[in-house]
Amino acid sequence: MKHLRLEKKGLRGLAIAESFKQDSEKSILAGIVMRRDFVIDGFVLGNATLSGDDATDEIIKMYEKLGRPDISYVLISGIIISMYNMVDIKKIHEKLEIPVIGVTYHDSAGIEEAIKHHFPDSFEKKIAEYKKLGKREKISLKTLYDVYIRNEGCTIPEVTHLLNDLTLQGSLPEPLRIAQLLAKTLLDS
Repeated sequence: MKHLRLEKKGLRGLAIAESFKQDSEKSILAGIVMRRDFVIDGFVLGNATLSGDDATDEIIKMYEKLGRPDISYVLISGIIISMYNMVDIKKIHEKLEIPVIGVTYHDSAGIEEAIKHHFPDSFEKKIAEYKKLGKREKISLKTLYDVYIRNEGCTIPEVTHLLNDLTLQGSLPEPLRIAQLLAKTLLDS
């Protein structure tokens, strides 16, 4: 099991973000490998089914496609992606044996009513998956913005340290910003 070695300048992470159009069947998942000193040294692409349940397995496949044992953590922009496709960070952590961090940017009271609306015949399963994700923790960044995280395999102080190192402005860590730009560019091309 790898731990976050925050003293390493070249600490590498896989950052994953998505982009999709409402009328599509799949979203584009873009992953970048970025060192803590902001050097990018890898890309990987994947897809998740809108309103599906394959995002977790797709993220695991993306990591495996890279074949990079030097990746020390996975950073994901949101863990409820692609129209309620839940990302099980505990499963990813157990499979990859590295820390996994899901980052969101807004406080919310929950999404149970939205799930019931979008999945009238199967909302119980989706709500059970949602509840399994656990509680989000609020982190205040050095940029004076707050983010909300779920984490496996690392502590809140470690996540706070890492996100402060990776966030140059606002609330969006640089690796996730670049991954989002890549996903959006691919979607629009």
